[in-house]
Amino acid sequence: MIRLCLIVLTSLATSIAFAQGLDGRLKKIADTKTITIAHRTDAPPFSFVDANKEITGFSVDLCRKIVASIERQLGVSGLKVRYVPVTSQSRFDTVAKGQADMECGASTVTLSRMKTVDFSSFIFLETTGLMAKASAGFQSLADLGGKRIAVIGGTTNERAVNNEVKRRQISATVVPVKTSQEGIAALESGAADAFASDVLLLIGSVALAKDPKALALLNDKLSVEPYGIVLPRGDYAFRLAVNTALSQIYRSDDIDTIFNRWFGSFGKPTPLTEAVYILGSIPE
Repeated sequence: MIRLCLIVLTSLATSIAFAQGLDGRLKKIADTKTITIAHRTDAPPFSFVDANKEITGFSVDLCRKIVASIERQLGVSGLKVRYVPVTSQSRFDTVAKGQADMECGASTVTLSRMKTVDFSSFIFLETTGLMAKASAGFQSLADLGGKRIAVIGGTTNERAVNNEVKRRQISATVVPVKTSQEGIAALESGAADAFASDVLLLIGSVALAKDPKALALLNDKLSVEPYGIVLPRGDYAFRLAVNTALSQIYRSDDIDTIFNRWFGSFGKPTPLTEAVYILGSIPE
């Protein structure tokens, strides 16, 4: 009993000392007992609003675990989570302007984006793929000469498609759209012959289609897309707290539970995705 009390008192003293030295986002979170999370509404299975109007997804589940870890790190219980919906166009500005503490979605880490925001350790590894009508018989990007490819403007997917079209000298026209829903609609209406996005986002977007069985994935993998949680640039203490939380998740059974919940039907993680979690299990 005495030993237990000493452990509790030591932990409490450490938390108090840590809290006294806080600054930046961590101080604001501790003072207000509130953390603000930006989330996508249209990026299943990573971040979306389900039929019951609940905010959910793989990245959202991870962020909820991160919040629980930050509570422990700060010695603050009952943090209130405030959610702010964002689009693929507004997500980075929302964090950069201080309107959210982090963004939990399907955001690829790039050097150009690091000029305005920071990122956590990697949380997933994706690739850019293509979807078309099954009846069209397309197998790969090489079949899309003279065709129109829809892709969300301003994304790494748009860059990947443009790079590959140029590299392979394919005379395809890239058509920017604003959302996955718009991309699927363009594909179904014939305004586009293919729609490019992250592979699992394409699979998630099939639910938006009038006839999901009429759409098919092509064989191409046009890029590597390492996902991270978007964080404010230059707040090193907050980034450390988030990466500490991710390391704890990756070293526990939590990552298996969350992964299997969202991707278990696709099988085990790929070796590269497993490497993401192994390398993210940073020692204390």
